[in-house]
This record gives sequence, structure tokens and C-alpha cells, in this order.
Amino acid sequence: MKGPWFIETLARNGDVLHRHRVEKLPIRIGRGYDNDYILDDPYAAPHHAQVDAGEDGALLLRDLGTRNGVVHAGKRSERLALGGNTVVRLGHTTLRIRAADFPVPAELRDRTMHGWEGALPGMAGTLLIAIVALFTMWLADTQAYRPFRYLLALAYGLGAGLVWSGLWAFGNRLFGRHARLGRHLFIFGCGVAALMLYQLVSSAIGYAYSIELFTRYGSHVAIALVAGMVYFHLATVKPEPRRRHALTCAALALLGSGLVLISNEQRNGRLADELYMSVLLPPGMRATPDSSVDEFMTDVAAMKEKLDRERRDRDGGGEAG
Repeated sequence: MKGPWFIETLARNGDVLHRHRVEKLPIRIGRGYDNDYILDDPYAAPHHAQVDAGEDGALLLRDLGTRNGVVHAGKRSERLALGGNTVVRLGHTTLRIRAADFPVPAELRDRTMHGWEGALPGMAGTLLIAIVALFTMWLADTQAYRPFRYLLALAYGLGAGLVWSGLWAFGNRLFGRHARLGRHLFIFGCGVAALMLYQLVSSAIGYAYSIELFTRYGSHVAIALVAGMVYFHLATVKPEPRRRHALTCAALALLGSGLVLISNEQRNGRLADELYMSVLLPPGMRATPDSSVDEFMTDVAAMKEKLDRERRDRDGGGEAG
């Protein structure tokens, strides 16, 4: 076989971190300085593996009797035939070996939206976070106006956004090449803005048309919005596979909704978040007609009959016992 060959060190998301050119076989790989490719990995042996030409002409990787071995597809292998797409792990280092004539695909269309990162989306996300923090404080403020409270709300909002986005950016840097903090700030800003917008719109529609569904089960929509935000974070860290990210976030949303239902049942004896609509808005926003006093008293009478019947049944059962 004729060289050269290229040993590629891969990140956890599959990106190439480093390429090393080797002209001839065998290729000795290990932590020692007398190897053809030196692994800066304390979990690799001084002489960890060797690549030779196999009988069929393909590259053959051999484990040199090491403790941590050569791992491929989650299984340890003593001898492994290498193709251009074969990925192996030696210690904590992920490698791939390709010949110089390995075919590469044509230029692909950029679907990672690299234009939406950096200062511009970061500033947009920060602005959205600030608007949500100040608007939420304005809605909840029932005391005399004091700028300090608004500054404190703004600081808390921006701090939460930076912590959340910073953690995702750290993961992005750990599993990829770049932190992409601006994109993660933008995702978080859009997420909290969507949550606030849903709360306002659902409260207004629910109050106007007496749709108590928004109040009783609104937390599940919020959980779905958070799961969507997590999906875009994951797609930023590792663009592929998006379908797996979507399934993971959908499973997390279902799990969160299930836990909320269980918690409501244990705490209140019902699945709903609230028994009745607690949002009070100006009466002029009501779009459904008000119930008359006679209708209200009829409902009360029906309720009284039901309660009296249940009490008689309970008292009668107790006397029989």
C-alpha cells in the first residue's frame, strides 16, 4: 500500500480537531515519544496500537496488549480492519485514519445558520431577556415606583440568562469547536419571550371567553416551550442528528407533564393546576355573557342536592357498620 495516510483526532461531536500525516507503514500509536503518532492522553499506553497492511490490502489496527485497549462501536477489539469511516477510541482519544485518496463529498449547503451567532444575536437575546424581566416586574409591581426594584429584576434576569446560556456555551465548546454564546443567548431570549407572550395571550383569551383550560393545564404548554428551547440548544451544540434531538426533547416534555399531573393529584386530588381561573382582568375584556343570578342559584341547588345525597349515603353506611 502506498501512502500517505492521515490520522485524524476527532471531537465528541465528530469534528476533526487535528490531522497528522504519516508517509509509510507500520504506524505506531501511543504515548511514548518513539511513536509515529503521539497520544497526549494519560489513559493511553506508551505503545498502544499499531497499524499494518492486512492480507487483503486494507489497513489493520492491532492492540498491543494494553489495559484500556482499542474500542470500536462500544466494543473492545484486538484486531480491527480500518475503513475510511472507521472511528476507534484509544484511551480517551477518538481517532480515524484515512488515505490521501479518500473521496470527500462536494461542498454542502450550510444549514447550521452560522450567521446567527456572535455579537448581533447575543445582543438581540440580551435585549429580549431585559424586556421580559422589566415587563414581568411591571406587571407584578403593586407598590410605589422604585427604580431599584426594576434594576434588581433586570440584574436577576440577565444573570439567569448568562448562567443558562453560559452552561450551554461550555457544552458547545466541550463537544464542538466554538462556544457560540451569542446563539445560545438568542435562543434563551426567544424562549423566555415566547413563555411571557403565551402567558399574556392565554390569560386574555381564557378570561374573555371563560376558557379555563388555559388555567388548568397551561403548565404543559410552558413545558413544551421549554423543551423546544432545549431542542434548539442541542441543535446548536451538535447539528446532527436533529431527529434524535427532537425525540429526546419530546420525551422530556412528556416526562415533565406526567410529573406535573402526578404532583397535582397528590397535592390537590385533581389533575388540574388550579381549580378555577385566578386571572383577573378589566371587565371590559369579557366577551362571553355573564350568568344571571337565577342560573347561579340553580347550579348551587343542584350542587346542594348532590352533597346532601353523598352525606346521607355516608351517614347511612356508618350506621349500618
